Amino acid sequence: MDRIELNLERLLDTFISKLPTLFLALITLLIGFWLIKFLVRFLNNHLNKGKIDLSLSNFLISILKVILYILLLVTVASTLGIETSSFVAILAASGLAVGLALQGSLSNFAGGVLILLFKPFKVGHFISSSNNVSGTVLKIDILYTTLKAGNGTTIYAPNGPLANAVINNVSDNINRMQEYSIGISYNANIDTARKVILNVLTNDPLILKDPAPVVLVSSLGDNAVNLTIRSWSANGDFWPTYHRNFQLLKEALDQHNIGIPYPQREIHIIPASTDLTD
Repeated sequence: MDRIELNLERLLDTFISKLPTLFLALITLLIGFWLIKFLVRFLNNHLNKGKIDLSLSNFLISILKVILYILLLVTVASTLGIETSSFVAILAASGLAVGLALQGSLSNFAGGVLILLFKPFKVGHFISSSNNVSGTVLKIDILYTTLKAGNGTTIYAPNGPLANAVINNVSDNINRMQEYSIGISYNANIDTARKVILNVLTNDPLILKDPAPVVLVSSLGDNAVNLTIRSWSANGDFWPTYHRNFQLLKEALDQHNIGIPYPQREIHIIPASTDLTD
């Protein structure tokens, strides 16, 4: 019984002697939490007022919060008398183990950082990549990019392969070129066909005057003289003008009796010579 009382007295004396340290650690923890929240709120307001992309600012703030909380934890541990070198070694070992277990996610993480920093595309852009990903960008997260495909489905593309792919950004330019390929009959007059086609395009108010539409002879095919037609419009007017003018070009050529031939073959039957002798 005396031994138990002695141990309790020693434990109480130790607690009382450590009480100022515990109190200081608690004050450090509370002040640290308040300072981190204040700094994060200040940076968040400052970044939102600037021209920094929202996804990038959220990512930077998230990274900063993790770093500050780790520093606060190390500071509190040091205040309590815990050896910080071993504590940092444990954190480093844990980080290494997590990194080895999440190699794919770290690749996506690095890809997300590159996308957010260099901005090959933004939210609202329509893109297609060399790894067969295409659609309108809905959201850029740190691991995945969310896109809406043309058929209405949602695509979640990992940022690692996406950052290393060749990106075709359709929405990055103000204007966009439409290109048509139409074949006309060899009997048709090329200059007349060119005038008919240019008349359709120049009368379209959505087709730009500069650069002006052009009609070029691209090749002499087996059944037709192939024309390449190029015109420009605002990016948002690309698909409406493209499909409408395809129909108008066909109708205008028909009205001027300029045929659009279809593939055909001529078969010549040569009668075999008959031998009437027995």
